[in-house]
Amino acid sequence: VQLQASGGGLVQAGGSLRLSCAASGRTFNMGWFRQAPGKEREFVAAISSTGGSTHVADSVKGRFTISRDNSKNTLYLQMNSLIPEDTAIYYCAAAQYYSYPLYSSRYDYWGQGTQVTVSS
Repeated sequence: VQLQASGGGLVQAGGSLRLSCAASGRTFNMGWFRQAPGKEREFVAAISSTGGSTHVADSVKGRFTISRDNSKNTLYLQMNSLIPEDTAIYYCAAAQYYSYPLYSSRYDYWGQGTQVTVSS
């Protein structure tokens, strides 16, 4: 399984970005995590293989939306109203089971990450 994240960049506070994660192989449950400099990796959002279940971290709820297009084997993260605290490397990940999706240990495969920088 290969995961390729893209769509990161530099944006001003209040702006928007859409991250994509192209996946090879079969359909998995998917998630987004992020890691800021000097901080631990943290959960952002997750979506089940069918798209029927989603979870979003409280810190981004109402601003970020996770979605997927299984016909394209692609995962998305729409990020609106970005704030400087959203600055991090964003990683997509795939899991065989949609169980405790908030925990990074539940994921079997990881992409390489894409940098998101929000300027104030």
